[in-house]
Amino acid sequence: MNTEVMAKDYLKRAERCLLESEHALLDGDYPMTVRRAQECVELSLKAALRAFTIEYPKRHDVGDALPLIRDKVPDWFSSKIPQLSATSSDLARKRGPAMYGYESELKPASEIFGKNDAEEAFNSAKETFALCKRLIEELFNKKPKSSTTRNIDPDPKLNMALPSSKK
Repeated sequence: MNTEVMAKDYLKRAERCLLESEHALLDGDYPMTVRRAQECVELSLKAALRAFTIEYPKRHDVGDALPLIRDKVPDWFSSKIPQLSATSSDLARKRGPAMYGYESELKPASEIFGKNDAEEAFNSAKETFALCKRLIEELFNKKPKSSTTRNIDPDPKLNMALPSSKK
């Protein structure tokens, strides 16, 4: 397995979670909308980190790791890192309650999350997914400028022209 394959696989699963979040929203299952939105955000951000060979934390909120790629990503993505980190943190806190409610209070998830919560979570997940998808597509699907250059590397310091004979 390589970094590109892993990142694209995470993104594929993130897209599935986004679709499930949308279906749950349309069905009025607001807690499940929030849960699947969180999973979409988590997988999308882990895909972005994986694309740059960052060992992300093995937890649901990976927002704290995003600054590690700030200098490696385009400005349009870098400028969104604070927002993406906040989204990751917010939805990670809601992940458990969206599935189980507040068990100690005997309060089910359906009493905690309403339509507004679900719409906000879905829209945040949709934006996060779109940003991460664009980042990964730009990173891995770039064509070489000429036959003497190689594809762009995740680390811009390594992106240099190679003679044709060394390919």
